[in-house]
Amino acid sequence: MSTSHDHDHDHSEAGPVTDRTHDNSWSANLEKPQHAADADLVVSQAVDAIEHTGSGNHVNLVTHGDHGHPAEYLYDALEERVDTDTVGWEYVQQCGCGGHVTRVYVD
Repeated sequence: MSTSHDHDHDHSEAGPVTDRTHDNSWSANLEKPQHAADADLVVSQAVDAIEHTGSGNHVNLVTHGDHGHPAEYLYDALEERVDTDTVGWEYVQQCGCGGHVTRVYVD
């Protein structure tokens, strides 16, 4: 018997983290329920957020606490997918809700 819950997670179920390039500093909310269930979605939308951040600005990646500290899964993935000559990041803090904030600077 099949139910509506018998399926693989599909990134297309999650709306995009942004639909425009931000010419200011901003925050990307990557701690929704679909992010808690899918670390790959967090990584792909983090890269998308970085790519949609204008030069000279930063984006705060607010990641779900269920995946642990971003150094455990996000930073290596970012190193593989973004130009580290023009992008740098630093850990900011853990939120009261358990999530984590990483600030990514775009040169």
